[in-house]
Amino acid sequence: MKTTKTYAPRWYNTYAIHFFRLIVTKLLPASWFRTALPEPSKRKAVDGFFKLETVSHCWGYSNMLTYQLSSFVNYPPTKCEVTVTVFYAKEDSKSQAVIDFFSQKEVNNVTWNFQALSKGKLFRRGIGRNMAARTSNADWLWFTDCDIIFHENCLDSLAEQLQGKQESLYYPRQERTTEMLTQDDPMLRQDSEPQVVDINSDGFSLHSRDKAKGAFQIVHGDVARAIGYCEKLKMFQTEDDRWRKTYEDTAFKWLISSEGIPLDIDGVFQIRHVQKGRYAKDSNVSKVRSKIRRLQE
Repeated sequence: MKTTKTYAPRWYNTYAIHFFRLIVTKLLPASWFRTALPEPSKRKAVDGFFKLETVSHCWGYSNMLTYQLSSFVNYPPTKCEVTVTVFYAKEDSKSQAVIDFFSQKEVNNVTWNFQALSKGKLFRRGIGRNMAARTSNADWLWFTDCDIIFHENCLDSLAEQLQGKQESLYYPRQERTTEMLTQDDPMLRQDSEPQVVDINSDGFSLHSRDKAKGAFQIVHGDVARAIGYCEKLKMFQTEDDRWRKTYEDTAFKWLISSEGIPLDIDGVFQIRHVQKGRYAKDSNVSKVRSKIRRLQE
């Protein structure tokens, strides 16, 4: 007999997350919500060639995923080995086509790890990140998004910067971004066949970062394996019926008591876009949020 998936009521996660953000994190110790962190002195300090894992999610962003995966083909690392983990849903046929295309590409020091999830699990980013954190054998994990591009010398400069490091969390000091692009911008076309592409870096401007936010969390592998990713916070491990606004990166930083340490990493690029994948295309919510993002820009 076929069963229907039952999700938590929409209000549950909304109120639970805001209660956690505004009340719990101010009153209770983070240690109540995770296992013990390994002491920094007992964490592995990489020396030379090491293993990195990038972890991203994709829903409705096949165009940007193409740029990200292409960057591993165009600029493969020589000073580390990278496992490229991408969580996606098979219902997203365009992303599936991109993944099928790149899975046939053999690239030095790059291992593709494409993980199909149910939409319910995909839509809660903390679920996939926790799966990766617990199962990875990498020395370092970079929790990112599919609109981030690892361009020329990005991974090799990261490898140089992480030598001997033992803190929990790092992030790139600078990134290069586009302006806020609309769906009709040539960079965001979705009508082409899957292919290896590259960017014109002249269309990006340089910006500084002041914390490890969202797509810029570089986590020590020993820390990730020990505590997972918001594993004991139920609201971030509960399946949902649509893509939600993500707060788990802030929760993770609270759990490890760190905003991150900046590193000088080359070639970090981001495609910024008005329309967000978690909102239905051309819906009223999507139009309102797009206008807000334009005003913010």
